[in-house]
Amino acid sequence: MEYISNTLGNLIEQTAFMNLTVGNLIMIAVACVFLYLAIRHGFEPLLLVPIAFGMLLVNIYPDIMLHAEDSANGTGGLLYYFYVLDEWSILPSLIFLGVGAMTDFGPLIANPKSFLLGAAAQFGIFAAYLGAMAMGFSDKAAAAISIIGGADGPTSIFLAGKLQQTAILGPIAVAAYSYMSLVPIIQPPIMKLLTTEKERKIKMEQLRPVSKLERILFPIIVTIVVCTILPTTAPLVGMLMLGNLFKESGVVRQLTETASNALMYIVVILLGTSVGATTSAEAFLNWDTLKIVALGLIAFAFGTAAGVLFGKIMCWATKGKVNPLIGSAGGSAESRSGSRSYELPADACDGTERCRSYRYCGSSRNIYGNLWR
Repeated sequence: MEYISNTLGNLIEQTAFMNLTVGNLIMIAVACVFLYLAIRHGFEPLLLVPIAFGMLLVNIYPDIMLHAEDSANGTGGLLYYFYVLDEWSILPSLIFLGVGAMTDFGPLIANPKSFLLGAAAQFGIFAAYLGAMAMGFSDKAAAAISIIGGADGPTSIFLAGKLQQTAILGPIAVAAYSYMSLVPIIQPPIMKLLTTEKERKIKMEQLRPVSKLERILFPIIVTIVVCTILPTTAPLVGMLMLGNLFKESGVVRQLTETASNALMYIVVILLGTSVGATTSAEAFLNWDTLKIVALGLIAFAFGTAAGVLFGKIMCWATKGKVNPLIGSAGGSAESRSGSRSYELPADACDGTERCRSYRYCGSSRNIYGNLWR
């Protein structure tokens, strides 16, 4: 009888129930909410499902993120090795390769002025930087946090690694990807607040056709110019433009399909689960994390507002030929799933039905909405 009771006691001690804390339960609940939003409401499921599941796993079994040097046998947890690829900037760079292979820069080439919309929306980065400095973060930490305002998860991870801010890489990445997933909730109220019904109903003219030569030269010229001026951007800009060159050259169809489909989805799985796995209760439930999450929301809101306001300026300057709503896409967030368009205000042109994806430079900005004739 004693043997049976000891066996049962050992079995119970080996379950996760004995080690779960209140913090773990909170994070498990958050993960379930994220899964609900992704599955039930379609909020960027390709991002939110792996992030939420990584969050779920690490709060049930923390050793899945165990560092190799902390392990008795020298072998780390599964998601630890995924996370190392994040720290080495391998996964963010591969994401950019896939994004480049899926991006049509034709609208930017046909209308270079649209680049200014992307620049205006980066105001959110400066707002977050100043806010982070005011909250007591170091200058490097503030810079790493502020890039959330660019609405670009891979860039957030890349910059945090470059600035040696790996201690806050997890919260930064989770905040960036979570807000990217929640764009349909965050942006529409701001867009509607800052525009009039008349402005939202503006139909924009179709742009001129872009030749194949222009499309091929664009990634080559951008790589030479940008990487010469800012060599440290070569990993991301280089991969983005290489993927786009695959697409536009038309001679490496297999590489284009691999980069934009199979490779992209594999990297999203590795990146999403590893990012989610950084959210253990011990690491995530603290004041610094809450500050980062709040700063990310502020950055997103300011970036959206600045883009829309600049869109209004362009609307005025062109005598009503530009719909200000396109400024809301100045941030880099884009639909990875392809299943959900941006939720525009209901009175925007013909509603929220997606007519066209208008991608332009600045880490492949996407504009969704029936805004063109």
